[in-house]
Amino acid sequence: MRFQNILMSAAVAVAIVSGSPAISAERMITVASTTSTEQSGLFAHLLPVFEQQTGIKVRVVAQGTGQALDTARRGDADVVFVHDKAGEEKFVAEGYGVERREVMYNDFILVGPKSDPAQAAGKDILAGLRQIANKRPPFVSRGDKSGTHAAELRYWKAAGVDLEQVKGPWYRDTGSGMGPALNAASSMNAYILADRSSWLAFRNRGDLTVLVEGDTRLFNQYGVILVNPAKQPHVRREDGQRFIDWLVSPVGQKTIATYRIGGEQLFFPNAKP
Repeated sequence: MRFQNILMSAAVAVAIVSGSPAISAERMITVASTTSTEQSGLFAHLLPVFEQQTGIKVRVVAQGTGQALDTARRGDADVVFVHDKAGEEKFVAEGYGVERREVMYNDFILVGPKSDPAQAAGKDILAGLRQIANKRPPFVSRGDKSGTHAAELRYWKAAGVDLEQVKGPWYRDTGSGMGPALNAASSMNAYILADRSSWLAFRNRGDLTVLVEGDTRLFNQYGVILVNPAKQPHVRREDGQRFIDWLVSPVGQKTIATYRIGGEQLFFPNAKP
């Protein structure tokens, strides 16, 4: 009897070591992404569908794009999903990423008080920023090296505004994500550059409204990259690649397109075959 008990215990131990289905390790990947995809509610819409179809869970680390790329450089993520094409291409060129795939787009907008004291409203983002630089009403910047912050700096430069020269108390550098920055703009009745998805999801608008939109320069592309296993051997390559392949597949693209707030589509899929 004692011998049989020993054999049974040994069999259980072998089953535990070999990993029976009931106790096998959970499949999970970490995605470093921009705050706009998280705070807009896109991931809450996408991930349950992906997890149901694949059995792979996704942990999202939501940061500004620059921080997300740095997180991936350190090997603390398997996939990076952000919106700064120049930064993404540099990430791949430096060997930290395997390949950049385009996934979807939306646009940036200039938001400000309905009274528009700077008279920035229109369809020209550069003209709007010049007006703000001249009138110097309160302007909130994310200041966090995010994709939105990088775009803002590009627009100031393209508008011929030397931001370092004109900065003053009117320019509020918050170092925060899109949601907190919008809250700050609302409380100060200030101008701010935002991505449209975050604006549509934002409820504490106060007296703010969209003042500049429709300029082709406000195009906002999102890309996804697998972290290079040659640099970071612990990267979950197969499951990370499966997430990327799903995002750019017809099913993933349709799931992105169906996400709406108040009937408005937030992101527009444009993955290339």
